[in-house]
Amino acid sequence: MCGLAPSRVLASLNYSAGGWESATVRVLPTAKIQVVTGATPHGQGHETCWSMIVADKLGVDPADVDVLHSDTAISPLGMDTYGSRSLAVGGVAIDMACDRVIDKARTIAAHQLEAAEADLEYAGGQFTVRGSPDKAMPLAAIAFEAFTAHDLPDGLEPNLEAQVPYDPPNFSWPFGTHVCVVEVDEETGSVDVVKYVAVDDCGNQVNPLIVDGQVHGGVIQGLAQALFEGVVYDDDGNLVTSTLADYMVPAACDVPPLVLDHTVTPSPTNPLGVKGIGEAGTIGSTPAVVNAVVDALRPLGVTDVPMPMSPMRVWEAIRSAGGHS
Repeated sequence: MCGLAPSRVLASLNYSAGGWESATVRVLPTAKIQVVTGATPHGQGHETCWSMIVADKLGVDPADVDVLHSDTAISPLGMDTYGSRSLAVGGVAIDMACDRVIDKARTIAAHQLEAAEADLEYAGGQFTVRGSPDKAMPLAAIAFEAFTAHDLPDGLEPNLEAQVPYDPPNFSWPFGTHVCVVEVDEETGSVDVVKYVAVDDCGNQVNPLIVDGQVHGGVIQGLAQALFEGVVYDDDGNLVTSTLADYMVPAACDVPPLVLDHTVTPSPTNPLGVKGIGEAGTIGSTPAVVNAVVDALRPLGVTDVPMPMSPMRVWEAIRSAGGHS
């Protein structure tokens, strides 16, 4: 499961915090839009995806959306980023905040256009009166009216913004299949990853390029766990793999050809139909690589190779199984 979030479930697990996420969407009188998110990014492309969600929902240019994060003076509310929850919780909160902004804008537009709210249609960043397309009011004008507050409906607060704390009713469940093809040198124990195929389902995709990037990074991380990365201590408990000269991480030359594809099954647990993708590569790749190596060595009597499957460990597994004298 991904989208770690339902606070009541986390309580049953003795988790120290809730699982909700907060978002604020603010339409400024300059027609620019600010998004404040508690889902702090660290390289996943949140700024791009959040801008796309807002632009699609409000009918504006993504370049007019400014995403604010990572500073408690700006965004004091939120639960951060982990458990493949950023989009399924934080992104959904932003989508819901956009809905509330549109609802408030509709009330202001109806007042300004002297029309019933039910008769207004919103598309392309403006409201029009059904049956009278010449009667229209763009979101930018509504935001300015909300800012000046010169002629708002009775009881309506100034400014056009909405804050949403979203606590999902359930997790999301991405799924997929990863297949790895390897060649193993029986004499040296060296493993060559010839081909890697990953087909994942993360529900509706906001940005397919970012999805592919997340899978690329995850697969390579899992491959590294399977073949390279190992924490080693000496007999006195001293860490002997304390630098990148001792702790091996994959370089570009170690990355195999990756073939990616996707199926799209919208999640029924959130209104965007999205699921997590950040951990999909790591979840699928490690067992795929290990199973491929063991399968290659099965004719030699090998049934298991401990991680990381270094050439020495593979070589020892072959000889322990009697594959070579």
